[in-house]
Formats: sequence, structure tokens, C-alpha cells
Amino acid sequence: MAKPMTKTQLVAALAEEMGADKKAAGAALDAMTNLITREVSGGGAVTLPGVGKIYCRERPERMVRNPATGEQFKKEADKVVKMTIAKALKDSVNA
Repeated sequence: MAKPMTKTQLVAALAEEMGADKKAAGAALDAMTNLITREVSGGGAVTLPGVGKIYCRERPERMVRNPATGEQFKKEADKVVKMTIAKALKDSVNA
């Protein structure tokens, strides 16, 4: 498995793809990240065409087990961020 792309590498690749400088590409990436965070935190969802859909899902209260001690305890209801991968991306990876 290849190493994940760092933010610096992503900004450089984005700048090259956009034909812009790294400062503009970094600002665009930060703006997009902030927009996605704000929307998903508010209970909405964001669809990135060709990539997938990012959304927040509520998990109910449930019983969980501490694997170290075997002790069971009740975990409160919480929210978790999920992502559904687009079919186009799945197909391109498996092609």
C-alpha cells in the first residue's frame, strides 16, 4: 500500500492541476475543508462528484466491552462521520 499523500503534496498537486500558485491552492483546500466541516457538523451532507458523499450519522446508546478487562458498560449515544464512496471511484480503482 502506498503512503498517504500529505497536505503539502496535495497542495502542490492541486496547484499544478489548477495552474495556480501553491498559496491559492492551499487557500482553496482550506476553504473546502472548512465548508465540508461546517456542513457535516450542522447535520447536513456533502457530495463530492466522482468521490463520494460525506455525512453524519447518529449512533444509539449501546453496550460495549473493554477488551483489556472484559468489563461491559453502557456507551452513550453519539454521532459519527461516515463516507459513502462513489461508484465511479470504486470502478476506477478496480479497473
